[in-house]
Amino acid sequence: MTERKPPGVSFESFVDRQIREAADRGDFARLPGLGKPLASLDAPYDELWWIKGKLHREGFSPLPPSLALRKEAEDAHEAALTAPTEGRARAVLAEINEKIRTALRRPPPGPPLHLTEFDVEAVLAQRLSRRREG
Repeated sequence: MTERKPPGVSFESFVDRQIREAADRGDFARLPGLGKPLASLDAPYDELWWIKGKLHREGFSPLPPSLALRKEAEDAHEAALTAPTEGRARAVLAEINEKIRTALRRPPPGPPLHLTEFDVEAVLAQRLSRRREG
């Protein structure tokens, strides 16, 4: 715990002294993200930035589970289409299809799911067609 600011000492000099002492002890030497740019430096200001970051770090989604799965299915479809190999595309589709099967057996709370499993061969044909075009 930090010490209390003594009376008669300006707040700024008190804080500066604590920072300098911590730096001298090496407390800042191995902080996570050292030398990396701030991720949100160019992002517009958001009053709820800390709450959203905490939810993301804890694995929570602001979307209801059914909508989150729909979004994940869209992302998986795009990932399969742009996968570097057919094997990777099949793996992505197999993983999302298993999640969809589970959700169809036990529907998650929220809006209706409106999802069906991906036809792996049709998506692979679409992937091959995209690769030939461009």
